Amino acid sequence: MTAAEKVQLILETLDRLYPAPRIPLDHRDPFTLLIAVVLSAQSTDACVNRVTPTLFARASTPAAMAALDTATIESIIRPCGLAPRKARALRALSQLLLERHGGRVPASMEALEALPGVGHKTASVIVAQAFGQPAFPVDAHIHRLMRRWGLSSGANVRQTEADCKRLFPEHRWRTLHLQLILFGRQHCVARRHNPAACPLCRYIGN
Repeated sequence: MTAAEKVQLILETLDRLYPAPRIPLDHRDPFTLLIAVVLSAQSTDACVNRVTPTLFARASTPAAMAALDTATIESIIRPCGLAPRKARALRALSQLLLERHGGRVPASMEALEALPGVGHKTASVIVAQAFGQPAFPVDAHIHRLMRRWGLSSGANVRQTEADCKRLFPEHRWRTLHLQLILFGRQHCVARRHNPAACPLCRYIGN
């Protein structure tokens, strides 16, 4: 099967399984999405969604978050892990949003990546999901799937992102990265994967 044929099958299968994927992190606006994505590092979406209602009740704006002391933020987000580091990052990025961006989340990758706790993947999620810009966030699931399907060398996440952008049409990126994450969680898991039972690996994977 050629790469083009694999891509077509992937798109058709994911559209059938996940016709309208939603962002798994509960949020209200670009700021609360940014906070939730930062919290999701080395944690689960379910855990993040359990702590953010309490956090956002106290601080759903950059001004309110910056006004909280780090210890308070840490106590709320502790179940998600890495609480001391994440608490410092949430407060610091909120302060910088006030100082540099008038209290608004910027829509550029460069500005987002300059914020504490915001890496390339997080910035990609924000520009894609909050601002509708063409970006293809690659997480561990997408990285694994692309390598498993022979569509990327899997050398590193940046290479996988470049391969995704090269292979898939730009207008699909925003939805497709969500579909791929869901597929990786539900059908094409990292451990004890059964290719014969996978809706895609049975045809194109190994």
